[in-house]
Amino acid sequence: MTIELIVVFLVAVLAGGVASVSGFGIGSLLTPLLALRLDLQLAVAAISIPHVLGTSLRFILIHKDLRKDVFISFGICSAIGGLSGALLHNAATNPALITVFAFLLIFAGITGTFGLSEKIRVPPKVSWLAGLVSGAFGGLVGNQGGIRSAALLGFDLTKKEYVATATGIGLIVDAARMPVYFASRFADLVQVWLPITVASVGVLLGTWFGKAVLVKIPEPIFKRVVSTIILLLGISMLFK
Repeated sequence: MTIELIVVFLVAVLAGGVASVSGFGIGSLLTPLLALRLDLQLAVAAISIPHVLGTSLRFILIHKDLRKDVFISFGICSAIGGLSGALLHNAATNPALITVFAFLLIFAGITGTFGLSEKIRVPPKVSWLAGLVSGAFGGLVGNQGGIRSAALLGFDLTKKEYVATATGIGLIVDAARMPVYFASRFADLVQVWLPITVASVGVLLGTWFGKAVLVKIPEPIFKRVVSTIILLLGISMLFK
């Protein structure tokens, strides 16, 4: 196994663990890492595979805490946005995607590092719009967690309900966007099967074992470390 694959595996384990605690993070960490060597369109499509695997496992583990009313209303809008974003993903040029993705990561990194993300709230009355936007970004550049999280914080959800509902909505977006990716980039995805496999194994391991480890780390420190990593990845993407 090369150094690059080892790095992919380690980041995938971290991403799976982060997502177990926060409800998102797999795409935010892994997509820019693969995009350093692949074009962003292919990286987004490739990471959708470990993303759906890790999200599915997480949902199996915590689905009992799902808030069905939020899941249905927010999830339908997210699915529409995810499909629209995936279609735009195929039409957009790679430099344009890189710029959008980089600024999304930088925004998420800055707000998380300085604790601003915890103060952002989207009122439930406009949650459908946040669902559309987050789903669209999920389909377009594989990064939807920050916007979705801000919207879900506007609802009266417990921590367990929040993670379970965010996970279920993530699955809906995956179901909407992945057929478009496979239809347009299947041959290219076959060519990068090895990093996809390594990332998938890492994400599954991180999802299964990560929560027990990560809950022992003080949450403020943990969130800021992860946000700093995302910020640095965004800056690297901007200058790619």
